[in-house]
Amino acid sequence: MEDSMLRHNEASPLFRWRFSYWSRVMPSIVVMILLPPLVASAQTFTTLYSFTGGADGKNPEAPLIIDSKGNLFGTTEDGGKGCVIGCGVVFRVDPSGRETVAYSFSGGSDGGHPEAGLIGDAHGNVYGTTVNGGDPACDCGTVFMLDREGNETVLHAFIGGNDGAVPLAGLIRDSMGNLYGTTFYGGPSNNGTVFRVNPSGKETVLYAFKDFEDGWNPFAGVIAVGNALFGTTYGGGIHGGGTVFKLAANGKTILHNFDGINNDGTSPKGLLVYKGALYGTTTSGGGFTCNCGTIYRLDTSGETILHSFTGPDGTNPEAGLVRDEAGNCYGTTLEGGTGFGTIFELDTEGNETVLYSFTGGADGALPRAGLIIDKAGNLYGTTSIFGSHNGGTVFKLTR
Repeated sequence: MEDSMLRHNEASPLFRWRFSYWSRVMPSIVVMILLPPLVASAQTFTTLYSFTGGADGKNPEAPLIIDSKGNLFGTTEDGGKGCVIGCGVVFRVDPSGRETVAYSFSGGSDGGHPEAGLIGDAHGNVYGTTVNGGDPACDCGTVFMLDREGNETVLHAFIGGNDGAVPLAGLIRDSMGNLYGTTFYGGPSNNGTVFRVNPSGKETVLYAFKDFEDGWNPFAGVIAVGNALFGTTYGGGIHGGGTVFKLAANGKTILHNFDGINNDGTSPKGLLVYKGALYGTTTSGGGFTCNCGTIYRLDTSGETILHSFTGPDGTNPEAGLVRDEAGNCYGTTLEGGTGFGTIFELDTEGNETVLYSFTGGADGALPRAGLIIDKAGNLYGTTSIFGSHNGGTVFKLTR
């Protein structure tokens, strides 16, 4: 592995989460008569790699990280050679588009089916989560480390119950080497947890979501701002549409309850970003009858809806945002555009522009993951299906 990574209810949790693949990924067709979205010119889209669905991996659903040499690192949920159906891989794609598998998960004690991205440290190690594998009695997922030689260490295997289960999101790492993340299930109420794993592998549940009004089932991970962690829950809250929360030494505070009323969104899945305020997306709700989702800002004065998706300009953003130095936001929508998802820009004036609309061909379809941006302003991401071999893609958009 390269160095200098940018960091960027009683049933089995696995059974409840890993329902039919096609029921999750086939796009719903939204037929609408609306003004066409703004489409930027002078964009160059390049498919860097198309997954075959074999040993190289299949169905990447997570954002990428990039090192100082321009190598991209990520995970695929399926494929690989570690189990019969393919339990996912950690991969590298170099600037020429050559892919190398760094690790294939077996689906056993080492974990399986990573749905989240990676973070790296200064020594070339990468860290991530898997949604299943680990403890054989639970099959509830892991927190793992992979060194630069491709050796994997399971730092923590979730056992369900109070411990948490099924980490769908990625991790963040503090200066002491502690890792922080969320689980979708687990805790006394089985509504999910926020956890910390120290460098020796000791896990501590920092918060367990209690009941409906408290919020439940965090899809996204947490971010650190000062001495507090911030995140979202997919559901629950007083209106049932999910929440934005703050977790600090003095406890947990709900900063916003999504309700889907007056243009508000519902059901956030994407990671928050902080640039003087919190910015995020919701997968549904917004100011149009399609319930296509929103982009919002949250600060001390409350929530502001920056954009409501209409369908032609994208629908159902599952990922969070990335911001450039000028304050423009970039992201993806799962569907919309020509039907297979979009890459969009939201400028500082609130104007949304579709930078690229996926065709469902060799360019891929249904981008579930967010984007990363390099120093030159190029955007990189993944699509979860299609491409030349129907296994998803890694792409680059030059602006």
